[in-house]
Amino acid sequence: MNEHGLPDGVDPKPEHEISVLETRDRLAANAALPEDRRLVVVDCRESEELEIASLDEIVHIPLGCLLHHPDDLADELPGGREQPVAIICRSGVRSLKAKLALEAMGFTDVRSVAGGILAWSQAIDPSLTRY
Repeated sequence: MNEHGLPDGVDPKPEHEISVLETRDRLAANAALPEDRRLVVVDCRESEELEIASLDEIVHIPLGCLLHHPDDLADELPGGREQPVAIICRSGVRSLKAKLALEAMGFTDVRSVAGGILAWSQAIDPSLTRY
């Protein structure tokens, strides 16, 4: 595992992704920031997947809802479409789709969590069930 919490040789693409370690650190720093600048983690997995493994401090909006009702997310964010958002899924594929779609809909600070909940369970919290 490398310094990003990903398998050796795999690095996040900064223009699209945020590492699980940076996500954890930014969540820890949220309390010191104004509400509209805090990182919001959106889990785009299905409800059944959250029952298997989930993180604290997330907003759950399944991928289909994010893609078809982006205003629902914007309404939940104090900073609207400019709020920093990290989207997480199981492995990083669905969250990258969501990131690209939300950017096309006017969100300005969105990144996919590289490696998703699988990378989180390896690098940060091994008690999370891997599935």
